[in-house]
Amino acid sequence: MRIVAGKHRGTKLVAPENWTTRPTADRTRESLFGILAGGKHGDPVSDGLVVDVFAGTGALGLEALSRGAAEVFFIESDREAVTALHQNTSRLKAGGDVTVIEGDVLTLQRTSPRPVSLVLMDPPYRSGLAAPAIDRLHERGWIDGNTLVVVECEKSEELEVPEWLDEVESRIYGRARVNFFRPNFSVDAGTEKLGEA
Repeated sequence: MRIVAGKHRGTKLVAPENWTTRPTADRTRESLFGILAGGKHGDPVSDGLVVDVFAGTGALGLEALSRGAAEVFFIESDREAVTALHQNTSRLKAGGDVTVIEGDVLTLQRTSPRPVSLVLMDPPYRSGLAAPAIDRLHERGWIDGNTLVVVECEKSEELEVPEWLDEVESRIYGRARVNFFRPNFSVDAGTEKLGEA
């Protein structure tokens, strides 16, 4: 696992030994950030405020940092993953550009200094955690109408997200599906399901 592009390109990232969690593949990460750099969804990365949820080793957020994000927040509850995440931010000498929040996003108390430009979320496949995590981020001020929300799931998964999110793009890479959403706060709150049969 490595940083794919940007000022930290090629930097190897560590993961806990015997870790069973599935990090986003380098190829998927490269394709995801290629879409973000293409301008179709604005430019949420360059000089942006980014939050990486279910961060694991931090590969998604650190990729954003390497590609010019101004600041990245990482939210992760697994102690071993947090240790690896701190090692990875040290490898990039990220310093004040990163904040690691150790804890469960579903009970997150911390508010964001301002709404983020980009949410990167890679919850465990088929966990049903995306919708409540997104709702919690919104409740705590992390998401506004300009935030792009990106969620990775298994390609055949019926992904549940809040009804106030509109899907604007979806791509399949191997067994992963990457979904792009924009808030639409004119709709009533609730949950909708997206997915393939």
